[in-house]
Amino acid sequence: MEGRKHRNTGTFEGKMAETRSSTTVSTKLERIAKLAREMPQAALTTLAHHIDIDWLREAYRRTRKDGATGIDRQTADEYARELDANLRTLLERAKSGSYVAPPVRRVHIPKAGDGSQTRPIGIPTFEDKLLQRAVAMVLEAVYEQSFLDCSYGFRPGRSAHQALRVVQGQTVKMAGKWVLEVDIRNFFGTLDHCHLRNIVRKRVRDGVLLRLIGKWLNAGVMEDGAIEYPDAGTPQGGVVSPILANVYLHEVLDEWFARQVVPRLAGRATLVRFADDRAPRRRGKEALMGT
Repeated sequence: MEGRKHRNTGTFEGKMAETRSSTTVSTKLERIAKLAREMPQAALTTLAHHIDIDWLREAYRRTRKDGATGIDRQTADEYARELDANLRTLLERAKSGSYVAPPVRRVHIPKAGDGSQTRPIGIPTFEDKLLQRAVAMVLEAVYEQSFLDCSYGFRPGRSAHQALRVVQGQTVKMAGKWVLEVDIRNFFGTLDHCHLRNIVRKRVRDGVLLRLIGKWLNAGVMEDGAIEYPDAGTPQGGVVSPILANVYLHEVLDEWFARQVVPRLAGRATLVRFADDRAPRRRGKEALMGT
C-alpha cells in the first residue's frame, strides 16, 4: 500500500515538474518571438542562454521516442534511465563547444509511386535528435515572425491540407488560368552549406547555435559501415533540417517571388509552397517563373 502511494506521488510530482518546465519554456519562447518581431532586421546574438535544463527537458518531451535508432543504437528508453544526468552533460558539452555531432545512419525508403525509386533518410542518435530539437525550437521562435504566409511545410499549425485548400481557392478565384507545379530535385541532398550559413547569420549571430549548426552540416553519413562527408546537403530525417530548409527557401524562393517576380507581372500571381514543392498561379499567358 505504501509502495503504491509512493509511486503515485512520484508520478504526480513528475508531471507537475514537467508542467512547470513546459510553462517556463513557453515564456522563453514568447520572449524570443517578441524580440524577433521588435528587431526584424537585426542579427540576434544572445539566444543560446535560453537553453537550460528545463529547455532540454521540453526538447526531450517533444522528441519522438519510438523512432529508429542512430549509429549508437541507443533507444529513448535507455537514454531516459539517467535522463537528468544525461541532459546536464549534454548541456555542458553543447555550451562549451565540446559536443561532437555523430554521423547519421542512412537508410533508403521507397518513394511514393511504383516503389522503383528510393529516398535517403538520415537517422541521428537519440541524443542528437534531442539537441537538434532544442536548437530548432529557438530557430522556429525567431523565424516564424518573418516567414511568409505562402509557406506551409514544417511549420506549426500548418499542413499540406491547408496548402491544397489555398491552391484550390486561388485557382477558383482566378478561374483556372495558369498553374505551375515545381519540385526541387534532391533539395535536402544538394543544399549549399556556405549559402545556408550566410543566410542564417543574417538573423542569428549566436556563436553556440552557429557552431552546433555547422557541426550538424559536417557530421557525415554512415552507410554500410562507411562514413562519408558530403560538402552539401542536410540529411532528410534530421530534426533541425526542416527549419533550416525553410530558412533557406524563405529567402531564395518566397521573398524572391514576392519582391522580384510579382511586381514585374501585369496580372495577379500567388505562390503556395509546401516544403520544397510549390505551385505558383498566374492570371495570364506569360510564364510564371523562369528556369
